[in-house]
Amino acid sequence: MNHLHRKKLVIFCDFGVFNSKPPVLYANTPKPLVIVTPLNISHVQATIRCSKTHGLQIRTRSGGHDFEGLSYVSEVPFVVVDLVHFRSIDVDVENQEAWVQSGAITVVEGTVYCSENGLAGDNVLDAQLVDATGVLDRRSMGEDLFWAIRGAAEEVRDRSLVESEVGSYSNNRDCFLIGRTLEQNATELLHRWQYVAPNLPNDVYSVVSISTINGTATGTRTVLATFTSVFQGSTNELMALMQERFPELGLVRENFIETTWIESLMLLTQLPNETSEILLDRTYRNTLLSPAFKAKSDYVRKPMPEIALQGLWSQLLEDVATTATMNIISYGGKMDEIPESALPFPHRKGTLYKINYNIGWQEEENNNPQRYKTGFGTLSVYGSIVSKSPREAYINYRDLDIGRNDDDGKTSYKQASVWGRKYFKRNFNRLVMLSRRSIQRISSDMNRASSSFSLIEEKKIIFLQSCLE
Repeated sequence: MNHLHRKKLVIFCDFGVFNSKPPVLYANTPKPLVIVTPLNISHVQATIRCSKTHGLQIRTRSGGHDFEGLSYVSEVPFVVVDLVHFRSIDVDVENQEAWVQSGAITVVEGTVYCSENGLAGDNVLDAQLVDATGVLDRRSMGEDLFWAIRGAAEEVRDRSLVESEVGSYSNNRDCFLIGRTLEQNATELLHRWQYVAPNLPNDVYSVVSISTINGTATGTRTVLATFTSVFQGSTNELMALMQERFPELGLVRENFIETTWIESLMLLTQLPNETSEILLDRTYRNTLLSPAFKAKSDYVRKPMPEIALQGLWSQLLEDVATTATMNIISYGGKMDEIPESALPFPHRKGTLYKINYNIGWQEEENNNPQRYKTGFGTLSVYGSIVSKSPREAYINYRDLDIGRNDDDGKTSYKQASVWGRKYFKRNFNRLVMLSRRSIQRISSDMNRASSSFSLIEEKKIIFLQSCLE
C-alpha cells in the first residue's frame, strides 16, 4: 500500500460512516484497498486521478442496491468511493423540480408510482457526472450517454446527481393488505388478479407477496398470498373500485387503512410503523430480511393458467424452498405508454407484471449456500409461460446465473449478448455501440451486467446527481 500514497488519498475521508452497509458477506470476498468518503467534488476527482495513476478499479457505494455485490467488489485491486455525504435532495416546489444526489436512497423502478409515472429515469431532466478533469451535465455529455445512464443499471443511476420532475401528490393514501391461503382460494384469486391489476387506474399500485406458512394441521405447510394495493384517494373510492373490478377478493371496509404517503411506504416495506423516524436511521436493518440471499426475476406478458400456479406452489412447498418468497408487481398504466427504446430498460408495453424470487439463509450457513440456491432451479420450468426470446430479467438484480463476462477479460459480443439481451432486449446493441464510440474498447474485468457501463467505469466517470421533474 505504500506506493498508493495512502495518506494523501484518504486525508479527506471519514471511514466511520461505512459501517451502515457492509460491502461483503463472506470472509473470502475481495476487500477494497482503500475506502474513500469524499466531502466534495474535488475529493472525487482526486480519487479518480490517483486510482487511474495506479491502475485501480473504482467501485461506488451509494443509495442503490446490487444483489450480487458487483458494484462494491472486484477481482482486481480496487477502491471504494463511498458517497454517503452526497445524499442531499433539493426540491424546487414552485417549478416542481428536484436535484437528488447519488447517495440518497431512491428507487429506479418507481415501485409505488411506476404505473402512474413510469421509472425514475423517465422523469430525469438533467444529470451531473464527474471525472478527473471536471463535471459533465446533459449538454456536455451528449444525449446518447444521457440516455444510457438513466436505465443501464442501478449502479450507474446511483452515481448520478439527477434533476427530475416532481409531481403534485396528495399526502393521503388508502391501502389494503389481505392474505389468502391455498385453502382460501389463493390460486383462483391470483389467477384473477393477473387480469385485474394491470388494468387498474394508474394511481393504484398493486402487488402480491407469496410465502409459505404453517398449515392448520400439525406438520403441514401452505402457501400464503398477500394482496396489497395503495391508492391516492379515499377508502370509499378504493373500496368501490375493488368491489367493481375484483369482487372475488371479498374486501370489506375493515380491510382498508387510511394513512399518509410515508406511512404507506413503511407498510409496503414491512418497516415498524410506530414512527417514521426509523427512516432516518441509516444503520437500521429489517429483522425480517435474511442476511444472505439470492434473488431472481421474470417478466410475464400473458397470464399464467391455474395449473402453472399450482405447479409453482408445489415447488415452494419443498423443504429446500421453505425460506423462498415471491413478489408479483403489477405494471400497466404509464409503463404501457412508454416505448421500449425510451431508455435502456425495455420492459414496457405488454408487460403484465414482474416477479421477484428471493430465497434467504443465515450467515452461519454461508458455507453451503448452494443448498438454498437449488430452490430456484425448478423455476426455469416455467420459461414457456414467462417472457421468452429472450427470457427477460431485471438488470438491477445482477443475476450472474444467466450469464457473465469471462474473468480473463476476453468476453465476446456473442457471449455478452446471452445476458445483455435478457436485460436490455434490442437496446443492448445501442449500449454496445455507445460503449465502443465512447471508450473504443470493451472492458469486461468487472463481470458487469452490461459492457456499456463497464466501459463508462473504465473511463473513470462518477455520476454525482440528477435533476428529476
